[in-house]
Amino acid sequence: MNIRRAQIKDMDRINDLLFQVCLVHHTGRPDLFKYGARKYTDEELKGIILDDNTPILVAADEKDTVLGYAFCIFKQYKNDNILTDIKTLYIDDLCVDEKHRGKHIGKTLYNAVIDYAKKHGCYNVTLNVWSLNEPAMKFYESCGLRPQKVGMETIL
Repeated sequence: MNIRRAQIKDMDRINDLLFQVCLVHHTGRPDLFKYGARKYTDEELKGIILDDNTPILVAADEKDTVLGYAFCIFKQYKNDNILTDIKTLYIDDLCVDEKHRGKHIGKTLYNAVIDYAKKHGCYNVTLNVWSLNEPAMKFYESCGLRPQKVGMETIL
């Protein structure tokens, strides 16, 4: 398995995986997530792939087929009134193809994100996870992540 930056040629596979994530969210919260919706247009996805501030790392097999991805975003609040100037690598989305789960691809991707963040001078790596996605929560906890803040809601 090879971990590398996503390329334009990976868009179809990335879109397949984005659909899998959308389905998990729709199944858990159909009141919030549309069935079968696309998170990004092709133009938006191309822009993300080409932007060094929003790196996507992919796990590819020996045939260079994408098996999983980690969408990342560099964040830094310079000269903020209350926040320090630390540089964060935020994981916006991490997915492993449902056919390839349980093979440590997710852990390999996560470790690659950690290495990428260190290489780029980040203080920490953060992410959000929907409470409806218990398998993802358990996975992230097994990687050593701990809650930083909790989002709460009341439905009216």
